[in-house]
Amino acid sequence: MKSKISIYALLHLFLMLYSTGGIVSKLAASQPFLSTAFIFLYALEILILAFYAIGWQQFIKRLPLSVAYANKAVTVIWGCIWGVLIFHEHLTPGKIIGGLLVLAGVALYGYADGKAGNKDG
Repeated sequence: MKSKISIYALLHLFLMLYSTGGIVSKLAASQPFLSTAFIFLYALEILILAFYAIGWQQFIKRLPLSVAYANKAVTVIWGCIWGVLIFHEHLTPGKIIGGLLVLAGVALYGYADGKAGNKDG
């Protein structure tokens, strides 16, 4: 049980780091085309995506693919958090409701998966 909690905690930390790619991409888009900052930020974006590609393969080895994809939805919430903290965007009621629906869906799927995993014939 402890290892399952650890893998989920690592998955969510990994997805949080993956969501930073959107930040880097948005920052790069605000730079003059082919400037040093533009090239650096897009290189960083490629590095984040390479890290994601390798890391994602490791998670789907250890978790059912459907579970991993269901948890990937939390990147929407991280996007909202980064938008507020870094880009000073506003949280609207629709964004809050959407984030709560994502969390409820992930929790419900995790609960259902846990119940299905406990049925040992």
